[in-house]
Amino acid sequence: MAFSFLLYEVADRVASITLNRPEKRNALNGLLVAELRQAFRQAAENEQVKVIVLKGNGDAFCAGADLEYLQQLQKNTYEENLADSRELMALFREIYELDKIVIGQVEGHAVAGGCGLVTLCDLSYAVPEAMLGYTEVKIGFIPALVAVFLVRKIGEGRSRELLLTGKLVSAEKAAQDGLITAVVPAADIRQQVAKVAASLCTEASGHSLKVTKQLIGTVLDLTLEEGLTHAAELNAATRGHSDCKRGIAAFLNKEKLIW
Repeated sequence: MAFSFLLYEVADRVASITLNRPEKRNALNGLLVAELRQAFRQAAENEQVKVIVLKGNGDAFCAGADLEYLQQLQKNTYEENLADSRELMALFREIYELDKIVIGQVEGHAVAGGCGLVTLCDLSYAVPEAMLGYTEVKIGFIPALVAVFLVRKIGEGRSRELLLTGKLVSAEKAAQDGLITAVVPAADIRQQVAKVAASLCTEASGHSLKVTKQLIGTVLDLTLEEGLTHAAELNAATRGHSDCKRGIAAFLNKEKLIW
């Protein structure tokens, strides 16, 4: 599929999805959200893809909602705005529940909905110059959808600070809060992300990554007893999977296994 606002490529089992509206600081609108959904779906369905890297072209990772898009929302009915919100909701949920690992490569500011995309990444690396935050309250809006995921990711206390103040924080502060994985110098970030992606592709079982990600995403919804029972069942099922048998055999035979 040809995209108007994205660049999409696959190499060495890594799919790269690049927001490509540099003249608009990669701002989100309905069409870009739809293309993101299609690109992630395309990567999810490609058996040759094991890891997905999400990044932005130009000076910004993503500046949030497009100005023209915000103006259009003012004219929408409640029903139209609800349908539009559900499209973004679907994108966020699809990224969160995706079977494959998503890495954010943040080489510029990530604001509002753009920071929401970073929130959904399993791992994310940002340059020191990047500022991140959820500025919705400053324009009379609310960071509704991202709040559901941010609280799960970094906890209620730190989420309150970010969401209620609407302030932008440095990449260093975002890393301290657990919003991103690490801060990497601009000269090194592409190599670092490529290294992490390659490591996941060759050093970890795809089945193990998938099940572990699913477990992380569901365990907070369970009671302690339910969580432990679910974990024990997954543990037992995984022991019978071919990946586990291969991995243990290689370990016992002191063989290096390339996944």
